[in-house]
Amino acid sequence: MSDAIDLTVMYAMHDALRRELAHLDRVTTAADRDPRQVLATAPGWMLFKKALRAHHTAEDDALWPSLRQNLAGRPKDLVLLEVMEAEHAVIAPVIQAIDGALTDSDADSLRLGHLADALTRGLAGHLEHEEEAALPLVRQVLTAEQWAHFSRVQARRIDQDAPLLLPWLLDGADEPTAQRLLARLPASAYAACTARWIPAYALLDRWSPGITA
Repeated sequence: MSDAIDLTVMYAMHDALRRELAHLDRVTTAADRDPRQVLATAPGWMLFKKALRAHHTAEDDALWPSLRQNLAGRPKDLVLLEVMEAEHAVIAPVIQAIDGALTDSDADSLRLGHLADALTRGLAGHLEHEEEAALPLVRQVLTAEQWAHFSRVQARRIDQDAPLLLPWLLDGADEPTAQRLLARLPASAYAACTARWIPAYALLDRWSPGITA
């Protein structure tokens, strides 16, 4: 079934999340500014959270259930799905704790740095684990219809923020990846993305204080 499963969007999302984790690390370790003030209004932090929420909830609701159905009778592989869900579950509270630290006058930059480190370790480890263990199962057992369903669910959850999240996803992608991502768009979204959304995104200073995205 691997020929029917195109993981371009999956890997592009993972690469974009890793890219933003690197930005988060730079913000929370900078000596010349208060990271709490930056993250409180930085568009990059908002975009990161929106993209991660859309991606993980789509996996929880539309990818893991299909895999679980197709892996019936394979207990070791089913345990892996439980681990994937557990890894998701521990990431969200860390993000909530970071947001809490941004509004807590008693929280200092050191605590924020520790939380950012925990987020980076947890999410980066999860992405690597998913790529090494779960995505091979996706290629092996998922049907094209099930993969298309997951893709539609994820696209719907991104749709409201598409003018920002689509250029965000394309940011830094190599040319073949960018072309494959753009080719998936309806004609109207392709025109809007190339003519308006990408140029507007290019002007956005994501990881500096600004208007909440």
